[in-house]
Amino acid sequence: MAYRQTPSVEARLQDNRLRILAAARALVKEGGWMEAQVASVAASAGMATGSVYRYFPSKAELFAEVLSAVSQREVDVLSEIALSDDSALERLHSAVTSFVCRAMRSPRLAYALIAEPCDKEIDEARLRYRAAISEVIRSIIEAGQSDGQIRRDVRSDVAATVIVGGFMEGLIGPLSPLNRQPHPAAENHQQEVAMLAHQIARLACASVASHPDVP
Repeated sequence: MAYRQTPSVEARLQDNRLRILAAARALVKEGGWMEAQVASVAASAGMATGSVYRYFPSKAELFAEVLSAVSQREVDVLSEIALSDDSALERLHSAVTSFVCRAMRSPRLAYALIAEPCDKEIDEARLRYRAAISEVIRSIIEAGQSDGQIRRDVRSDVAATVIVGGFMEGLIGPLSPLNRQPHPAAENHQQEVAMLAHQIARLACASVASHPDVP
């Protein structure tokens, strides 16, 4: 007879797994992929290093799941914007603005998600995340092409790829650990982030708008 785990055992295993993921995410947020080691994750989660490997066979697999979980939240936020009742250009502007502002709230984590060198498994998860974001942007572009707000002489998938590549590239400098990051709550910092987000979003909208007046 096959062994079946009791509900209490399943709950404990799930709790341990979530603790590991939470600890790993916190370490990446603090120091990026290179600073987050399995031993540090285990210590932060309150368990032995060997116990972490019971749930994740390798460091790369652990952090690929961290990236996937964080990234899915960003995709979900953009998807909600894409389904709003605003015009296509307004949705595009809001999507880019939201992405930039959310990234700047946790610059070290966002830099790891977007640009930091990493293991192959993590990079593959990052490419899937980028493709998912491009798909959301493509849906907005196609809606705008249908109502005439967005030019029809460009392929929606190509335009989405260019726009996503553009706003992610535009964030690499501001997010870089080489830049001294002021406290996110500082008023001047918030104003600078808002301006950065607006400028990047305007450029994204202007690149596809069928008329010169963009948000």
